[in-house]
Amino acid sequence: MAPHAIITSAQISAYTIPTEMPEADGTATWKATTIVVVELSAGGQSGLGYTYSHKSAAVAAQDLVESEVVGKDAFDIPGIHHAMDVFCRNWGRPGIASTAISAIDVALWDLKARVLDRSIVDLLGKARGSIQGYGSGGFTSYTDTQLLEQMTGWAHDGFPAVKMKIGRNAADDIRRIKAVCRALKGKTELYIDANGAYDRKLALAVSEQVGDLDVHWFEEPVSSDDREGLRLLVERTPALMKIAAGEYIYVLDDARLLIQAQAIDVLQADVTRCGGITNFMKIGSLCETYHLPLSAHTAPSLHAPLCCAAVPALNLEYFFDHQRVERMLFEGAIRPDRGLLRPDESAPGLGLALKRQDAQQFETFNWHST
Repeated sequence: MAPHAIITSAQISAYTIPTEMPEADGTATWKATTIVVVELSAGGQSGLGYTYSHKSAAVAAQDLVESEVVGKDAFDIPGIHHAMDVFCRNWGRPGIASTAISAIDVALWDLKARVLDRSIVDLLGKARGSIQGYGSGGFTSYTDTQLLEQMTGWAHDGFPAVKMKIGRNAADDIRRIKAVCRALKGKTELYIDANGAYDRKLALAVSEQVGDLDVHWFEEPVSSDDREGLRLLVERTPALMKIAAGEYIYVLDDARLLIQAQAIDVLQADVTRCGGITNFMKIGSLCETYHLPLSAHTAPSLHAPLCCAAVPALNLEYFFDHQRVERMLFEGAIRPDRGLLRPDESAPGLGLALKRQDAQQFETFNWHST
């Protein structure tokens, strides 16, 4: 008979961690990163999931857990996931609700794997033993010196590609891109990310001006909501420049619409936003069906095992903010080896444990089920 593990208790916490210095991309600035952590217990084991979101996601997660999770069989993940979708329908499913569902769903998968004493990679099925990462940061708020130091530092660490933010001023963006390319000396590819800051014509003009450099990836040159604009860039940017988007996929239809519009060369997905492991793997299947590569957006300690299980996975973003937070808060946070991320298959589940004492100083929300 199949095992059963009734979820008996839950804990939800949120932590807001200041950045080392103010950071910015093409459209936003921030001084802190908030992570919402969900822990679920069943069968003598505890599963952990998290999302990078607003602390209000913790309140949403509490309502979802109380109504649709505690008392349910931890192995019934599809049913629980669907019940959460239905429960929050009138809240507005994309956005905060999606991040709350994502954290809970990751915790459910981690719990199931721990009850079975299997790693997440073993549970999902392994396509590969490691996944290529790319170093990511290069904020628009950095000075030229800080930008070059970080980009060349990632390259020195063995990453085959590094990514910088652009989008504040096109002329200065081009100047900074050229400076980074000179510093990298052709040994490492450069990715650029406008976070949707440009309009169509400006994005196209920038792509043409850096097309003869080692810039092979242009992320969100225009807003992800502008699928026609993204398709324009797919069709007209230099042949070797991939257009990437998808980090704001909150529901499966968001992925479908990008694919149907032929708006991307690489589809991105973020397990902390898209609906957790359940939906991340479905998005991977969509990519495989449509012959598109899949790239994981940030949260490297979560995405490394998922990318080892998803056949079309191309790479994952080793994002400066998130790798820092994960090392601070979790035992078992993944570390790159010459740009490769290799999950620990000897550890059950995700292999992560919250450093509760270290995290406490950053705590902004805490709830235990009764």
